[in-house]
Amino acid sequence: MPDPRFFETLGPVSVSVLAKAGGAELADPSLGERLIATVAPLDGAGSDAVSFLSDPRRAKGLSACKAGAIFMRPQHREFAPEGCAVLLTPHPQAAWAAATALLYAPRRHDADAPAIHPSAVLEEGVRLSPGVVIGQDARIGRGTTISPGAVIGPGVAIGRDCFVGPNAVVGFALIGDRVSLHAGSAVGEAGFGAAPGARGVVDLPQLGRVVLQDGVTLGANSCIDRGAFDDTTVGENTKIDNLVHVAHNVQLGRNCVLAAYTGLSGTTVVGDGVAFGGKAGVADHLTIGPGASIGASASVFKDVPAGETWTGFPARPIKRWLRETAWLSRSARSRGMKDEA
Repeated sequence: MPDPRFFETLGPVSVSVLAKAGGAELADPSLGERLIATVAPLDGAGSDAVSFLSDPRRAKGLSACKAGAIFMRPQHREFAPEGCAVLLTPHPQAAWAAATALLYAPRRHDADAPAIHPSAVLEEGVRLSPGVVIGQDARIGRGTTISPGAVIGPGVAIGRDCFVGPNAVVGFALIGDRVSLHAGSAVGEAGFGAAPGARGVVDLPQLGRVVLQDGVTLGANSCIDRGAFDDTTVGENTKIDNLVHVAHNVQLGRNCVLAAYTGLSGTTVVGDGVAFGGKAGVADHLTIGPGASIGASASVFKDVPAGETWTGFPARPIKRWLRETAWLSRSARSRGMKDEA
């Protein structure tokens, strides 16, 4: 269930209303009055939740799903769990997104409140600069400095002795002690999720949070997206350079270092003590083992074992990359190719 500190609960809503919102057909109209209170992925959905099936590879394993309602394509109807309210549509993920908007809404700043909301809790010694905005129910720990123009969203918790730089924006986040967020950084914005719908591509709801543990540093103009369902987490003492992007659901370990322009795609799992050179990129749903090193400008498309150093495009173990590079250079010279000045 989405964290109520960051998301307003609007439900429950009947299955028939959800079907109408998503432009779907209810396979069994007798289930139309069933109430749905929340949303969840297939493997975590209970009887009060609505989910969706968009990947046909998961259809045959659907029998164990406990969801109260599922959006799915008509050709997958035979795989629906017994007793589930089936919502038929060619665009199940987009339909689910429309239905989700009836159940949850992100909390926004109270437009009629002063810049520092009366319900915000600030411990002794918090230093606020001109132009700071702090939303309702936010909590900020002792000795933390909030720089000019920074925006702290509703429900955000920031620990003690932290630094929030000029024009930084923090939302949907739980932040530990001694964390530094430098100028222009953005924590908790919606992760990138989109799906085709009947009228074009639609945004998918991002209902998770960001958790930054103690001692994390986030460089200027870097972004950490909140999770789609689960949290995006950054482990203790990890140091992130300027202009780095950490996508939704990433699990980033402790004592990692990420140089400028590094990009971690969604649901990447990074172990403790991993180092990324500048402009390194990692594809989604991969695992980078503890103690690994990723070279500058490397493009990672496979899991990287613990302790190994990979580089190149596509990235591979550095010794292999060096051998291949040397062979290519020798082959070029043997064919009369000359190095350009």
